[in-house]
Amino acid sequence: MNKPFGAESTTDDVLAGVDLHGRRVLVTGVSAGLGVETARVLAAHGAHVLGAARDLGKAEAATTVVRDAARAGGGEFELIRLDLADLSSVRACADALLERGDRLDLLVNNAGVMATPQGRTTDGFETQFGTNHLGHFVLANRLAPLLGPGSRLVSLSSAGHRFSDVDLDDPGFERTPYDPWVAYGRSKTANILFAVEFDRRHRGRGVRAVAVHPGGIVTELARHLDPAVLEERRRKIDADRAARGEEPFRYKSVPQGAATSVWAGVVADTDTVGGRYCEDCRVAEAISPDRPTEATAYGVRAYAVDPASASALWARSEEWVGERFEEMQASGHASA
Repeated sequence: MNKPFGAESTTDDVLAGVDLHGRRVLVTGVSAGLGVETARVLAAHGAHVLGAARDLGKAEAATTVVRDAARAGGGEFELIRLDLADLSSVRACADALLERGDRLDLLVNNAGVMATPQGRTTDGFETQFGTNHLGHFVLANRLAPLLGPGSRLVSLSSAGHRFSDVDLDDPGFERTPYDPWVAYGRSKTANILFAVEFDRRHRGRGVRAVAVHPGGIVTELARHLDPAVLEERRRKIDADRAARGEEPFRYKSVPQGAATSVWAGVVADTDTVGGRYCEDCRVAEAISPDRPTEATAYGVRAYAVDPASASALWARSEEWVGERFEEMQASGHASA
């Protein structure tokens, strides 16, 4: 492995001395927070970064720092439109990139929503599952031909995956009461399972996938939550941590939060992180079912990295989106 990094490492720490000239990267969700920082540091080290966002006007303003970094570091940056809550937009974005035919060395599925009020995507899926999982599922699979040997896919998940396993029988809460945190947990578990199965399907041709947890960070992701409710949750978490003899929870900075995405996507050993769930720039340990469910604890639930569950979710996801994605051979062609 490369030299160790940790919870306090920043994106600049992780990429110190790394030259990314000639590398092409797609980062979703570049209108705020982690997406902007991920794009910034990659462009600063010479990469050609494509930033995808639903609101191009907002993204244009937010990514001024990315353009500045690209100019200073010899990289490039451009924006493309992508609404993950609308599969027609996802397909249009993917088709445009496929028509260009430029190789992608790294795909960072960064965009997402958290604890939203109950709602539906354009295609009728529960908002969080449809946006966080199914939108990226279609995007990454359609762009798979652009990923060649040595390419990586980074799927942003969360410690919030421990709130819930996926529910393949009732993904839209038609038969169970809607809970925004359960819905978030389902979508974040799906993000991990997707990386597990994508890695299995593509590692034979040298393409690897990894899921990452950025850590607790104050970003626009919490825009649907009452600040008072968030503060109450933090107090409860600290009380629980104190009872276990642990230190109070501390938020990460945005550069610290984006560090694990960059580490997993660029500098980590591929055989070490491929098909795994990472946090704090390391592979997370498995945790037992009786460990805390809070999103500030460490480790990954067994259900989130189970290969059989990953395969089952993949099959159901294909049914839901009405598209089948074949396994690809080393040549990049789909297998029979």
